[in-house]
Amino acid sequence: MADTDEAARERLRRWRLVLGGPAEGSLGKAEGRDGAMDAALAALYDTGADSDGAPARRSAGLGGSAPKVARWLGDIREYFPSTVVQVMQADAIERLDLTRLLLEPEMLAAVEPDVHLVGTLLSLNRVMPEATKDAARQVVRTVVEQLERRIAQQTRAAVSGALNRAARISRPRHADIDWDRTIRANLKHYQSEHRTVIPERLIGYGRRTSAVQRDVVLCVDQSGSMAASVVFAGVFAAVLASLRSLRTSLVVFDTAVVDLTEQLNDPVEVLFGTQLGGGTDINRAIAYSQQLITRPRDSIFVLISDLYEGGARDEMLRRVAELTAAGVQVVALLALSDEGAPAYDHENAAALAALGVPAFACTPDAFPDLMAAAIERRDLTAFAERLADRKASGATH
Repeated sequence: MADTDEAARERLRRWRLVLGGPAEGSLGKAEGRDGAMDAALAALYDTGADSDGAPARRSAGLGGSAPKVARWLGDIREYFPSTVVQVMQADAIERLDLTRLLLEPEMLAAVEPDVHLVGTLLSLNRVMPEATKDAARQVVRTVVEQLERRIAQQTRAAVSGALNRAARISRPRHADIDWDRTIRANLKHYQSEHRTVIPERLIGYGRRTSAVQRDVVLCVDQSGSMAASVVFAGVFAAVLASLRSLRTSLVVFDTAVVDLTEQLNDPVEVLFGTQLGGGTDINRAIAYSQQLITRPRDSIFVLISDLYEGGARDEMLRRVAELTAAGVQVVALLALSDEGAPAYDHENAAALAALGVPAFACTPDAFPDLMAAAIERRDLTAFAERLADRKASGATH
């Protein structure tokens, strides 16, 4: 009975925090730590109504006071887990127009670093005062290090394994025989009287080499809607560039094209080399990327864009057709983030699919497997379908 009462009290407590001040009459006043949490939530989410009945912020809001906002940021980091803090920060930037305050170093010292905050900072790069840039770089570096810990090992393992499988040869030297795969491939030739397998086909890998085996070009749309994708793509590009068996290039674009390949040794510099916002000229970006591809059948071209083309659409599609005809493995990602597909140009996505290039959203955790599939020249349409099925299955559970 006591357990039941405790569960009921906890439910009421949570509902009080969810409903805020208007529930005080029926659910009581939030006090102590709950009172502090309630005040932090009210400052962001409580709204009243003006004389016309339209929503209007109450006086509990954060307003434009930097000290007040800094205290609020400290409060939410104390009272809520980091995942909730990140959501509240993003909501504060959107609902209370706090972008301007992020240009102040003391504000950046109070925030919880995350991918979306980095995207916001990169969009402010051109107007950011020098006094703020060091603090902003530290925020970006913290997020980059978090992402590298998340993705680096998995990416290197997936890519290295795919390169080894792609280099498999059917007449290996003795030292290069993969005995496990050879035995499994020849089990039907087991000789019971000799109690052994007589292999008709040897399976092995090519000798390990430091030579470049694949060229990878990441071509990333840096329009404002692609902010999270730009951050993830920059970190992935740096990880891929650390593999000697790959020659990795990173090209970012809006209406202009910028090659950031020379900066891939430092992903923070890569991200600050982007200019989020502006228009989109995919055709121009593909035209530049074509110049980087000198070994078509050993090249992978990854276009990361929502496909809203502000340039020459027919020319863009013609260039993609040229790449695929030459043997380039072309991948089109509508997003490279945890949020799924954003708004995108469905007509251009369908046109790419007709050329054999599926356009789909990819999470960072699935990207290493996608690169492995591309290296092995597997069917990427089938890969995209399996990825969609996994997402759908996860959503139903």
